[in-house]
Amino acid sequence: MVEEIITALSRMRWLFVIARNSSFAYKGRAVDVKQVGRELGVRYLLEGSVRKAGNRVRITGQLVDASTGAHLWADRFDGAFEDIFDLQDQMTVSVVGAIAPRLEQAEIDRATSKPTESLDAYDYFLRGMASYNQWTRQANADALSSFSRAIQLDHNFAPALALAARCYTQRKANGWMTDAIQESIEAVRLARRAVELGNTDAIALCFAGWTIAHVGNEYDTGAALIDKALSLNPNLAAAWYCSGWVRVYRGEAELAIRHSAYAMRLSPFDPLLNRFQAATATAHFLLGRYDEASSWAEKALQEQPTYLTALHISAASDALAGRLLDAQRTMLRLRKVDPAIRVCNLEHRIPLRRPQDLSRLAEGLRLAGLPDR
Repeated sequence: MVEEIITALSRMRWLFVIARNSSFAYKGRAVDVKQVGRELGVRYLLEGSVRKAGNRVRITGQLVDASTGAHLWADRFDGAFEDIFDLQDQMTVSVVGAIAPRLEQAEIDRATSKPTESLDAYDYFLRGMASYNQWTRQANADALSSFSRAIQLDHNFAPALALAARCYTQRKANGWMTDAIQESIEAVRLARRAVELGNTDAIALCFAGWTIAHVGNEYDTGAALIDKALSLNPNLAAAWYCSGWVRVYRGEAELAIRHSAYAMRLSPFDPLLNRFQAATATAHFLLGRYDEASSWAEKALQEQPTYLTALHISAASDALAGRLLDAQRTMLRLRKVDPAIRVCNLEHRIPLRRPQDLSRLAEGLRLAGLPDR
């Protein structure tokens, strides 16, 4: 089980993971986490135990900052011993899915507390992630600046290239682009460069694939890149999240729901959880399940009331379900956030490939009060 977890963590190229033989040297010993961190040259330790009682197995785990001894995460998992290999796979997914976001957030917190003059490419990348997760116009500009600085320091930094490209998809979806043609060209250029340099990097592939689908309208190419990311790291919540959205664009609503659900299972406290929820809402909307779509959109809006995609789906779902007053109230919020939105430019906000999907969304938003032009 430990070997499976080590292997799964090693698939995340942004992590440096100590090999099995060195890790196992501490097995069964009472250790001082600070000393182990110094001896192995690592910042974080994952430790745990497995106990068996009858036909039940209990696995406990905790993630510790080796420099301070602080606990970043702890949990336990229970299961039946009937199929140990299936249980092992479940535990690996659960543990890796739980700790990867905690590690990333801890690293982001560390990078954002450092003086700017001491930053290297990876720390600029982490600062970019911190800004990217805020999802505002200014934060988007800050994220793009940080990713660009990371690329300047390391021209071959594929994840930074992919996330810089992803910033442009944020700009397009929110109507923040000032030169749509040039910014779209730059987004696709960055994404293709990320794929060229990071052909075995799951992070680079999934975000580059999303950009190529969203901005470049190459839906099949984008989906194929994300599928490759998932084959490289099936425990990467971000890749399942990207896949959920690209399946929405392609009109594969049921698959989008499944992939978004898996992303939420892998990273239930993700800083972009409401994006997973909005993908689920949009997929239900495409299937004509307006009550479910409205419910998921409202969940997405609880975290960020100005989230445009969730506002689109909430307004259109309520309108097509006959809740016109609710739809009109949401439309007022939507147009306050995005005064330029019209039926004629909807495809720039949510790039749906199938005409019937775009028509359904346009119909709902018209009923809610959105002008054609």
